[in-house]
Amino acid sequence: MIIVLRPDATKEQVDHIIDKVQKLGLTPHVSKGTERTIIGVIGPEEVLRVTPLEVFPGVEKVMPVLAPYKLVSREFKRQDSIIELGKGVQIGAKRIVCMAGPCAVESFESLRKLAQEVKKAGACVLRGGAFKPRTSPYSFQGLGKEGLEYLNKVGKELGLVTVTEVMDPRDVELVAGFVDILQIGCRNMQNFNLLKEVGLTKKPVLLKRGMSSTVKELLMSAEYILSAGNFNVLLCERGIRTFEDSTRNTLDISAIPVAKQFSHLPMVVDPSHAAGKWGLVAALAKAAVACGADGLLIEVHDNPEEAVSDGAQSLLPANFASLMQELKVIAKAMGREI
Repeated sequence: MIIVLRPDATKEQVDHIIDKVQKLGLTPHVSKGTERTIIGVIGPEEVLRVTPLEVFPGVEKVMPVLAPYKLVSREFKRQDSIIELGKGVQIGAKRIVCMAGPCAVESFESLRKLAQEVKKAGACVLRGGAFKPRTSPYSFQGLGKEGLEYLNKVGKELGLVTVTEVMDPRDVELVAGFVDILQIGCRNMQNFNLLKEVGLTKKPVLLKRGMSSTVKELLMSAEYILSAGNFNVLLCERGIRTFEDSTRNTLDISAIPVAKQFSHLPMVVDPSHAAGKWGLVAALAKAAVACGADGLLIEVHDNPEEAVSDGAQSLLPANFASLMQELKVIAKAMGREI
């Protein structure tokens, strides 16, 4: 249920409504737009139906939310959400945010060198995996806490926002203590205990779409995080599994406008994991920007042949720099910038 407040509603009236809603055993979520403030109320609908919320001072109207994802929906918030990622970086605004770096953190020096390269090219977020979910238990699993320490140190030194994946609810506090953005990988999109745990951190969360999940299922997973009180969620399209085998996954380019039609949350695209081949990454990145993506997540490595993870889909720093210049033209045509 959404309580739409009058433009002249006072703080006292808003606080009174919130207090009343809480006493009914319901959970209120306040969203302040450019013209209206609304209160999303989550809880048993039978309680809402017998409570005359319309009679409260400051209330203009009360409307049901038809979408199953209440807080994520455009019904709850008409305007696009702009999320603060840290270090002065926002996503969801005019600037398209580029996140770049190696698939896995391999060493401090290699990470620092790559971070310098991607920052010079225009990236403002450094990506790198410290915990790696691999198909084979014998593959490199990441440096763990050591990798987190490297990310933290390099990010602070170069003024870059950092993002890495968290895989286990027991590791959320540890990972959140070192990086700016918590990534939920595609395999954990429906790990609901993990989603609830990152929802308690209030840290930005990059939520990747599952390889066999619909857009609506992605939004329902995001709802878990928002319902725990964390509205700083970035949706991420990284390709889905189809019958096509010429790419690692099939990039669902339509997911960008579809998700933005249904939801106010920013949309990030990962062309690296969609393509699986470095020669296709640039084309997919350009298509994503043209289709309205708010951010890109791109893997970059200075020696892909020796990369411990996903070297085949990693761009060389020079190729990444060239791509960034090409993306500026497309972004400008879309009324945005990189």
